[in-house]
Amino acid sequence: MSAPLLAIIVGIPLAWHLGLTAVAYYDAGRVGLEPPTKWAAITFCIPLFGFFIYLFERSELSYEPDDDPYRGNNFNIHPSRADDAPLPSRGDDRLSVDEDGWDETPSEEPPRNRAERGDDDEPRDGR
Repeated sequence: MSAPLLAIIVGIPLAWHLGLTAVAYYDAGRVGLEPPTKWAAITFCIPLFGFFIYLFERSELSYEPDDDPYRGNNFNIHPSRADDAPLPSRGDDRLSVDEDGWDETPSEEPPRNRAERGDDDEPRDGR
């Protein structure tokens, strides 16, 4: 392999890598991500992805909770979909479709524990 070709194949990616590391080091000190050597080391040790890690972490500095449109799980629903029933998900503490009033028939919910049922602490079958 010729020396100029080897210099191009190795030199250009290495120059980009060192350039991104230098940018991360300089910018981390400027925006207040301390210590900047940590971000330069992350960018250097994890080529290309380390720089994206730095960029994502840097974007968290400008987060304003008051300006967040998704704070409090609020999101816009198209008017044509406003009548749809919500889909339950794991860990969802919202009311189910039946409890939320989607159907007009009233339903009685069974008691959830012994105290609500009025049971005592002894088992029923006498064991």
